[in-house]
Amino acid sequence: MAQAMPDKRVVAQADERDGAHAPAVDGNDLAEFDRRLVLATQGGLPLVPRPYAAIADELGVDEALVRERLAAMLADGRIRRIGAVPNHYAIGYTANGMSVWDIDDAVIDAVGERVGALDFVTHCYRRPRHLPDWPYSLFAMVHAGSREAALERVAEIAALIEAEFPGACRGRDVLFSAGILKKTGLRIGG
Repeated sequence: MAQAMPDKRVVAQADERDGAHAPAVDGNDLAEFDRRLVLATQGGLPLVPRPYAAIADELGVDEALVRERLAAMLADGRIRRIGAVPNHYAIGYTANGMSVWDIDDAVIDAVGERVGALDFVTHCYRRPRHLPDWPYSLFAMVHAGSREAALERVAEIAALIEAEFPGACRGRDVLFSAGILKKTGLRIGG
């Protein structure tokens, strides 16, 4: 895993594409550079073959520095992840169902790990119950081409839970999305 850079380190990289040197970023300027890097990437990476090189060109530094600083920010928790956020509707998955489960607290973590490992579950997480109206504590998102197909996936999850954790599921439901919402993370101002 990448380590954060020491505060006083000077970073200067040779640009492998043309032999020129990218400007140095002094350790004292790393916080400001990291802020500029977050601003440059928070709206998404450019859809080009070498997105980190494009960001580096925009910031006037070497691609290696962009990669190094992103790795450092991931390692120390300043950013949580870098990943794709697909538009499920655009790729044909028009039935997006959040399956919600009332799972016995004694096994919920094990059930969540097992359900989250299924290739058709895009994310799975635990949330607090809000009794008496909301008994569900495990959420697992499934995407399919139709409601029927999504419900079949949910039935597969139910069968797995019953087979591996008999009696652990006390109830379930599926909440289908009516449309896609804009997905964005926290944004910082310029």
